[in-house]
Amino acid sequence: MGNVSSKNFVPRSRKFVRRNQKSFFQHKHDGKNLTSIMSAVKRAQQWATFARTWHLFDATWQNPFDSAQVIIKHLMGLHKPIYHPMNDCGDHVVVMNSRDIALPGDEWRKRVYFHHTTYPGGASWTLAWELHNKNPTLVIKKAVYNGMDGNLQRRHTMQRLHVFPDDKIPEEILKNISNQIRYLRPVPTRLDHISPEEVENYPKIVDYPKQYILR
Repeated sequence: MGNVSSKNFVPRSRKFVRRNQKSFFQHKHDGKNLTSIMSAVKRAQQWATFARTWHLFDATWQNPFDSAQVIIKHLMGLHKPIYHPMNDCGDHVVVMNSRDIALPGDEWRKRVYFHHTTYPGGASWTLAWELHNKNPTLVIKKAVYNGMDGNLQRRHTMQRLHVFPDDKIPEEILKNISNQIRYLRPVPTRLDHISPEEVENYPKIVDYPKQYILR
């Protein structure tokens, strides 16, 4: 056998490790852009989790008590993985068109709101339709507030709820909105909002003659 220098001799196991390390670093270098993209996505997800997002909810023809449960979910941050009862991680919710809410059945005439001034004889009861005529935002605000019953932070949480009776939202609030909460139920189109051309072209079951008299 020829003489083998100790400097040039590399065991087979070490050769195998070096070859694998070379291929690993080559693969890592090729996926450098992919790694940077994934890290940017992770940073965006982390930012979205801890940031306070502004949500828009259109209350047109929506039940305020069912809508309150969805609004509470975003106000308290129940949809976030970092949620804890003592962690203030909720978002802002902007409610528009609160004047057009819809109560089920005879709730407008039968639902009563109680208020007391803390003075003797200061108790008062107000029907839902009377309260809605005084202030169109109070019904949905009270629904959200009462939906967080037992929550010690609800007075502070309500500060992130912004309710407007119509679609006129201030610009400083509108520019912060980045998400919209979808309808709980579809909103039908009023007949007076449909153009005469659409009514005329709508397929008819029976086409009466012009001289036909309905009795």
